[in-house]
Amino acid sequence: MALPRPHRFDVYIAAGGLLGGLLLVGIGLGTRPSSDPITLFDGPWPVLVPLTVLAGCELLRRTAPRTALLTGTAAICADLVTQGNLATILMFTDVVYAAVLYGPLASARRIQWITGLLTVAGTLVPFAVWRVPEALLIGVVVGVVAYAPAATGWIVRNHRDAAEAARLRAEQTALLAEMDRTQAVTAERARMARELHDMVANHLSAIAIHSTAALSIDDPATSREALSVIRENSVDGLAEMRRLIGILRDGDREPSAVPTLDGLAALVDGARANGLDATLDARHHSAVPAPVELAAYRIVQESLTNALKHACPGRVRVSLAERDGDLTVAVSSPYGDRDGPRAPGSGAGLVGMRERAALLGGTFDAGPDGPHWTVRATLPLREGVPE
Repeated sequence: MALPRPHRFDVYIAAGGLLGGLLLVGIGLGTRPSSDPITLFDGPWPVLVPLTVLAGCELLRRTAPRTALLTGTAAICADLVTQGNLATILMFTDVVYAAVLYGPLASARRIQWITGLLTVAGTLVPFAVWRVPEALLIGVVVGVVAYAPAATGWIVRNHRDAAEAARLRAEQTALLAEMDRTQAVTAERARMARELHDMVANHLSAIAIHSTAALSIDDPATSREALSVIRENSVDGLAEMRRLIGILRDGDREPSAVPTLDGLAALVDGARANGLDATLDARHHSAVPAPVELAAYRIVQESLTNALKHACPGRVRVSLAERDGDLTVAVSSPYGDRDGPRAPGSGAGLVGMRERAALLGGTFDAGPDGPHWTVRATLPLREGVPE
């Protein structure tokens, strides 16, 4: 199996260590004299073997750190029976450091424990055998060559992992913030779409129906009455549009003229002026939160708009009642085939009414109920309902 391609920086380290070691050999500098008892192979040539092997281990310090450490350990042990080379020792310390920094987490922990135990053993065993203070230097050397690089690699690894975790948290926070922003924009667009639909649809539907009637019936009195209704709905629609523009300009601040339940009577009167036989029965005693008032008003408004567009001739009943801490809104209109002009619908009104009820934690239902089409919404009156 082919070995992984070494990192460019590792190639520089290997080349620098090898050239530095060759320079030390060339000028005759070693870590021990040839007369040292542990020097089994004196002369410059035996030193080159562990030097070359550790230079090769440096090429694998990042891509195969455990292999580099095992091979480098064998090479540093071989260096002990030669006159030694400072470059070999320095490259071994770097291989230990790299094994802790780039190797698997379990291996990094084991290397720390092993080098620590070797340092302790290198300190106590020689001193116990020879009973001279100079024997403690062996432990110092082992600590500098093995444990210190491992501890340094562990510290750097912890800092690197902490920095990576912080970067990931920052990315996740930015992603969540972007998701929240997108959801907020989507929710605001949906809210403004509901407001625009509920504000304008009623007036435009009346305009469409009465203009169709004025064009289809050749009667001056009927045309004048239809044009009067069209003008009235046009003026009211423009007023609603100005209120919506005020909402957009003022940001989150709602204008003072927010529809309330007190305006239902005028809303039903307007429906009668548009040709509906509408009645209102509103019975609620406790104070109604503003979000519930607005939702109930809009549901009644959209239901009357749908009745104007689709209902058969007959009475349209609007009722509000308070039961068990809930405000129940019901609008019933004749259901069946309709003769005469009708305005097209997109279904957005039912969606908007259902969303309004759901946002307040209530329920919504609309559908045929015998000969009538009934819209029914239940809105909680308790404090703390979501807007």
